[in-house]
Amino acid sequence: MQMSFHEITPRSIRCAAAVLTTLLGAGLLGAQERPEAAGIEAAVVSDHPLASAAGARVLQRGGNAVDAAVTMAGVLSVVRPHMNGVGGDAFMMIYDAKTKRVYVLNGTGRAGTRATPAFFQQKGRNAVPTYGILSVTVPGAVQAWSDVLKRFGTISLSDALKPAVKYAEQGFPLTPKFRADLVSLKDRVAEDPALASVILRNGEVPAAGTLIKQPDLAKTLRLISTQGPDAMYRGEIARTIAAFMEKEGGLVTREDLAKHHSDWVEPIATTFHGYRVLALPPSSQGLAMLMQLNAAERMDLAAMGHNSAEYIHNLVQIKKAVFAERDRYVADPAFSPVPVERLISKEHAAQLVVSRTADASPVTLRPGSFGSARNWEGDTVCLITTDSAGNVVVLIESLFHFLGSGRMVPGTGILLHNRGSSFSLDASHPNVVAPGERPYHTLSPAMVLDSTGVPFFALASPGGDGQTQTLTQVLYNIVLFKMHPQAAVEAPRWRSHEDLVLALEPGISDDVRKELMRRGHSVVVHPPSEEYGGAQVVLIHPSSRAKITGADERREAFSIAW
Repeated sequence: MQMSFHEITPRSIRCAAAVLTTLLGAGLLGAQERPEAAGIEAAVVSDHPLASAAGARVLQRGGNAVDAAVTMAGVLSVVRPHMNGVGGDAFMMIYDAKTKRVYVLNGTGRAGTRATPAFFQQKGRNAVPTYGILSVTVPGAVQAWSDVLKRFGTISLSDALKPAVKYAEQGFPLTPKFRADLVSLKDRVAEDPALASVILRNGEVPAAGTLIKQPDLAKTLRLISTQGPDAMYRGEIARTIAAFMEKEGGLVTREDLAKHHSDWVEPIATTFHGYRVLALPPSSQGLAMLMQLNAAERMDLAAMGHNSAEYIHNLVQIKKAVFAERDRYVADPAFSPVPVERLISKEHAAQLVVSRTADASPVTLRPGSFGSARNWEGDTVCLITTDSAGNVVVLIESLFHFLGSGRMVPGTGILLHNRGSSFSLDASHPNVVAPGERPYHTLSPAMVLDSTGVPFFALASPGGDGQTQTLTQVLYNIVLFKMHPQAAVEAPRWRSHEDLVLALEPGISDDVRKELMRRGHSVVVHPPSEEYGGAQVVLIHPSSRAKITGADERREAFSIAW
């Protein structure tokens, strides 16, 4: 028996409890570790408790979901400085209750004027470097914060950034998880003097509980607060960034910064078991999620059983076929048209299902893709906000890899992202680098609407090319297996890497692991970690309108509802 969220009665609750007990006894679901945060007025979830608390305060003072989202993004830029920030990019998906429409803002930056294949070839490079000054494109997050507030917000950018300025100036406590990340990155931190001065103490990562203060970043955020995005793209900060890029031999000029703008774009969509699923269009990989859903819908996944060998094998094979096409086509549509409608069509999904093989098949991803077995650094933050009016916001930001380019602009506290490293130098590839082009992006949150066009739940996750894998698994858990958000987020996950490598969490049984190996998968068992993403969910109950959250303990996600 499967319980619908539309059919919650005393009898259905008893039946659902019996089903859950059976699943737990069979080892199909991990025991839920966190209580489910739910409320009737509003809810927020983000990658850090301080950010979630800041967003909750905004809503409780009368702000809306957009106000809270930008405030939380500002705090995350301070308390998650190795994953996102003023020097990174952003996407936002907004359900506006007044117009009953979903809007998408592409707040990502573009390649600099000097960024051409010929430039890199003259430098003796056969690929854009993964790290360093040559991997930097224009940062887009600050402009995105301003644009979304102007269109949908009720507070100023200055008010939204006040908590971020506070934590940058007064400091925030270094958590054990953040400390562990920094220890693993200490050598890279030490390579950049400005970055090392912020993070290290006498050449070492300080103890957990130490206050991390960022006075230069506080100064930068104040300038942005008072002068708006002009400070970042045309004013004092822009001049400092441009001078640093020139000195270090980078590709972004002052003119490139001045020309930057965000773009309002239409979401792309498909249907899945009666729901409408919205994703980001290219230059995001969002279409890969929709393609995976379309193909999966043609199979009876529920009958296969949650996390059975048959279930995982088929989903991995679908993922590989989808990623091969993603890597072939996804790029900046302003430079290379992407056949989105064909790729996300139900007819194309039928071809993907037919192309599956009985045994595991390797797929070689394009250069610059994110499929290697060890490339799962925690590079991204996300957040979801809802308010009492029915507005819903999903925001995702990134420096790309841990520490981005590894270069901090002296005197600003701005750690520059390395999103340019996903460009190709192959002139025949749609994602070949060119001045003014946006690079291929892994960032891909989603929103699921019910039959009336109202949000049922929103979800997002960090994790590079693992994002669509994490999100589809969480979505199946909710839609097919009727799990509530926290249980759906905590359920054991898998992640398919390059070629035959398949990582499983220990909660997936040994029998399943052995059967997947028999089918040709190169199975590795890794404990729950950021490798499997850091999913966040807010579900709006169809009848009670309660806001029910899921926050992933694989990272440090934290939700608040009231």
